[in-house]
Amino acid sequence: TTDENAITNSISLHEPAHGALQAIVSNNDSAVRITDVETGFTLLNRMLFQWPVNYTAVAPDGKLACVVGDSTQALVVDVSTGQRVAECTKHIDYSFAAAWHPGGNIFATGSQDKTTRLWDRRTFRCLATLGGRIGSIRSIRFTDDGQYMAMAEPADFVHIFDVNQNFHQEQEIDLFGEIAGISFSPGGSALFVGVADRTYGSMMQFRRRRHGLLSAADLWQ
Repeated sequence: TTDENAITNSISLHEPAHGALQAIVSNNDSAVRITDVETGFTLLNRMLFQWPVNYTAVAPDGKLACVVGDSTQALVVDVSTGQRVAECTKHIDYSFAAAWHPGGNIFATGSQDKTTRLWDRRTFRCLATLGGRIGSIRSIRFTDDGQYMAMAEPADFVHIFDVNQNFHQEQEIDLFGEIAGISFSPGGSALFVGVADRTYGSMMQFRRRRHGLLSAADLWQ
């Protein structure tokens, strides 16, 4: 893009059941670009929106995507056509994060209003609201098995929820520094937290320990 507002806000990866690895690029020029990684990022699709896009999460089956940005709306769109399928309108500020449960029927959006909202793909109804402590929700991730969901604030706090307990059980990780992002390892045995502090910048790793707090079976330490 040659747009003067062409700041890339996020890049996420999606691997279709049949096809090559794709990079989903969300940009401040109000566009989402889907590219083919294996062919040198060949452009496959480009979707335009009415506001800068901060993050795009593609559903596990590759049919739908949740798009969030400088709007109180979270849009669900058809990936192949770009057509709007639903509007999720419960947030009261701009959003920066989104993620799909690996089962495909629940997705989550994280907002500057300090909440993560969980949505039912079948009805697009808000199922629950999870609050943070100090700031916007900047990153959301599910484990591969769908048992846990983690959400990160801009600094100091990461929250882990037990999905099997309807998100009622939570473990809060209190650390020091600005958080660049979070990610679970394949298989979900570890959680990685990027710390963006200029002096203490680092990557922190938390392992799942058996027979602990969450579900009386697991504890992150």
